[in-house]
Amino acid sequence: MLRYTTFVGTKITTADYRLLAALRYRIRVFLCDADAAARRQGLEPQQYFLLLALRGLPEGVAATVQALAERLMLKHNSTVELIDRLEKRGYVRRNQNRDDRRSVLVELLPRGARLVERVAGQRLTELRAEGVALANALNALLGHGRRSPTARNHARQDQTPQGITQGTTKRRK
Repeated sequence: MLRYTTFVGTKITTADYRLLAALRYRIRVFLCDADAAARRQGLEPQQYFLLLALRGLPEGVAATVQALAERLMLKHNSTVELIDRLEKRGYVRRNQNRDDRRSVLVELLPRGARLVERVAGQRLTELRAEGVALANALNALLGHGRRSPTARNHARQDQTPQGITQGTTKRRK
């Protein structure tokens, strides 16, 4: 994750505050819509996020409780409780890691895979239709004010998150 360690402007302007507030609002709308989509499928939002994190783990990352807790930004014991609830409903299963017997791997079962696919499909459709507002809020913030040459370079490279432009999603090669 790229983090800027230097202050990019000399003074935070009213426009900066408005852009930050607009971005935060758009992110909250996106997250609230995700919560509602999960609930429509009979899941609590955190349960959906765990299923999504499990299904979307980066290649080469083992599906350990620790990895899932990190992706969800939850404590280990909270993640274990989520897994317990999902396991009782037949969405996931725990297996002992064959390479490291101290570790447990979480497996997405077909029932859980179908459920996360339904919710994620709804979310992608909604994001493709309405995600322009979120992308525009981020672009407005990134394009606002004076930036260092490094920040300008990164803004050019990542001008739109995940290739979202004009309401469509393009895959990066």
